[in-house]
Amino acid sequence: MFDQATVEEFRSAAVQRGRLLIDGSWVEAADGATMDVVSPLDGRVLTTIAKGTRKDADAAIKAARVAFTDGRWSSLPPAARKLVLLKWAELIERNAMEIAVLGVRDNGTEIAMAYKAEPLSAAATIRYYAEALDKIYGEIAPTGPETLALVHREPVGVVGAILPWNFPLMIGAWKIGPALAVGCTMVVKPSESASLTLLKIADLGLQAGLPAGVLNIVTGEGTVVGAAISESMDIDVLTFTGSGPTGRRLMEAAARSNLKRVYLELGGKSPNVVFADAPNLAEAAKVAAGGIFRNSGQVCIAGSRLLVERSVHDAFVVELTKAMRGIAVGDPLDIRTGAGAVTSAAQLDRNLGFVKEAHSLGRTVVGGARIREETGGFFMEPTIITGVEATDRLAREEVFGPVLAVTPFDTEEEALALANGTEFGLAAAVWTSNLSRAHRMVRGINAGVVHVNTYGGADLTVPLGGLKQSGNGHDKSLHAFDKFLDLKTAWIKL
Repeated sequence: MFDQATVEEFRSAAVQRGRLLIDGSWVEAADGATMDVVSPLDGRVLTTIAKGTRKDADAAIKAARVAFTDGRWSSLPPAARKLVLLKWAELIERNAMEIAVLGVRDNGTEIAMAYKAEPLSAAATIRYYAEALDKIYGEIAPTGPETLALVHREPVGVVGAILPWNFPLMIGAWKIGPALAVGCTMVVKPSESASLTLLKIADLGLQAGLPAGVLNIVTGEGTVVGAAISESMDIDVLTFTGSGPTGRRLMEAAARSNLKRVYLELGGKSPNVVFADAPNLAEAAKVAAGGIFRNSGQVCIAGSRLLVERSVHDAFVVELTKAMRGIAVGDPLDIRTGAGAVTSAAQLDRNLGFVKEAHSLGRTVVGGARIREETGGFFMEPTIITGVEATDRLAREEVFGPVLAVTPFDTEEEALALANGTEFGLAAAVWTSNLSRAHRMVRGINAGVVHVNTYGGADLTVPLGGLKQSGNGHDKSLHAFDKFLDLKTAWIKL
């Protein structure tokens, strides 16, 4: 049940020290080192997690390789894998509130969003791929009468996954679900800033019947554990969600090692384009505010650039400001809170740096201060910055915070040029009543997802992937299977 009383049951619960999951056992780091988990709610140490070493990563990779090679998971009948995954999804769902509260204490997402977007989303994703795994078929190619050509789809082997801190379960499940469903084994490296919920659901996976070595979790620093995974000669596919610079390093490591395939979901500077003929400007303003300020802007597809037709710009900003002020920033474990904490002191400082720079350039800034300092936590006012020019750093670089850059435009052609004027291409939105214009903009905007008269709406059945420097490959939908399957041709003479 989702209510405040249920949240309070877990608010102050003791948090177990996080250990590594390697070959079905929970173990300490090889050298016994740990890392503090600092809660963004109050700046205090919540618990510690194991600070994995390269030796630990190598042990996990070896366990995953052995588990894949001996077929304890990949050779199971699809129906048997399905039963385990469905049981796992059920256990996650059954413990959803406990998991959600733990996650909020770890990374600061408001509970109303975290409950749905983390454990419930992860359970739904694992269930989706469990139900789909026995619908994957090979092919018979149309060759001549003297040959039979078969196309087999086989699991790639060992998958490495490096996950972000903003939605570790949702995004983690996007990778874990399809990879395990087709029979791969995995080594997962959570973010240093959000490991606790992944460790929790991994334990539930063991309870559901995942064999030892099939899913391994190694916490620790990216420069150590992440580097070991990316440089390994025994990782067949690497999937990553995070920053562009890290993505580049992972691709370089793949090139230096075994040429493993690398799938990247990187940053975004997503444009939200509002034309004067939008069906409902007040609704567009409300949705635009939610599209950047929920989870304190810490959403990969956040609509962080608002492009507004000049004839309605001023009136729209008034509505937008009204909508922004209606979003309550506060205790992330209060179900009424509309935006929670920024995940770390470092991220808060980065956010505030962009605001300071906007002031120095003479832009108009509404909001943008650090708030709730008395709690010891990391909280920031939602921020609207108008008069932003296309050359401003704020218009080109991802903030990953509650900071919205607003720029006016005069023509459809100018709007399209501005929308495409960054190195990113993850998401976008267009607000218009003109059906032809909507189709032109969908076709013209270089982004993996383009919303029309909405923002952020998506279903597990449709893919998410970026263009340009927002990455490659797709999470979600049946297309996610493509990352974790190899095609093998059998050419048989009759």
